[in-house]
Amino acid sequence: MPLHSMTGFGRATHALNDTHASVEISSVNRKQAELSLSCARDLNSLEAAIRPIIFQHVSRGRIQVNLTVNRAAKEAALLDVDIAMAQALESAFARLSSTLQRDLTPNASDFLRVPGIIRAQEQTMDAAQIWPAVEPALHEALRIFQESRASEGAALEKDLRARLRQIESIISQIQEIAPRRALRQTELLEKRLTELNCPIDPSDERLLKEIALFADRCDISEEITRLHAHLEKFHAYLIGSEPPGRALDFLCQEIHRELNTIGSKASDATIAQAVVSGKTELEKIREQVQNIE
Repeated sequence: MPLHSMTGFGRATHALNDTHASVEISSVNRKQAELSLSCARDLNSLEAAIRPIIFQHVSRGRIQVNLTVNRAAKEAALLDVDIAMAQALESAFARLSSTLQRDLTPNASDFLRVPGIIRAQEQTMDAAQIWPAVEPALHEALRIFQESRASEGAALEKDLRARLRQIESIISQIQEIAPRRALRQTELLEKRLTELNCPIDPSDERLLKEIALFADRCDISEEITRLHAHLEKFHAYLIGSEPPGRALDFLCQEIHRELNTIGSKASDATIAQAVVSGKTELEKIREQVQNIE
């Protein structure tokens, strides 16, 4: 299954007889799947039909669906007249005439200028009759939306694989350096003892015991093995059949934990620097994973 981003956009229109429907679908990151429908109040009931169609293709993210429907008028719109408001306007002019001692009479433009005196009746829409025009627009917008998410997902996958190679290279460097730490520690101990004028036989049991304890404390072979397993699993999720976002986020946490453990056990400046580089790349991976479905 191709990798999908949680952000995307799709728009489509469809006309059927006197009905023209326009559907816009957009999405942003969310841990769970959410749907918000924006449409005329008469069409709110269509959410029950739209929701399963969307969630058949989307498992995470906040999806916004904007639905606009226009119908060609088959007959002139009926007008409502607010008689009480018209009478109130006329009374206001009469009071002005009396106050100013001038003859002031409202004309037609005055009545039209006051909001609410004359207004068109709202045309209601039957959701069941509108649906045949909406459904094709919805499916086309969803197709474009999915293409948008897949395109961004492909770019994310390319970036993730490049950064995974960087981390794998860093782990290889650590593996190469790690076996030399015990020898380096032996040389450091011998140098310090010599500086203190306390030479010691390299085969001395006390020295060998100290080196063995150091090697045991600094052993990172288990962490390296687990890191390789996590990275292998990461690659497998990228080409899996299920949306991998949650699993990849968990793996990032596990990789971070292993790198932290290596850094604390390493007792080596070179390894510590390599761990910092690895965590830097991992943080960039985590930022990208937050946008993967």
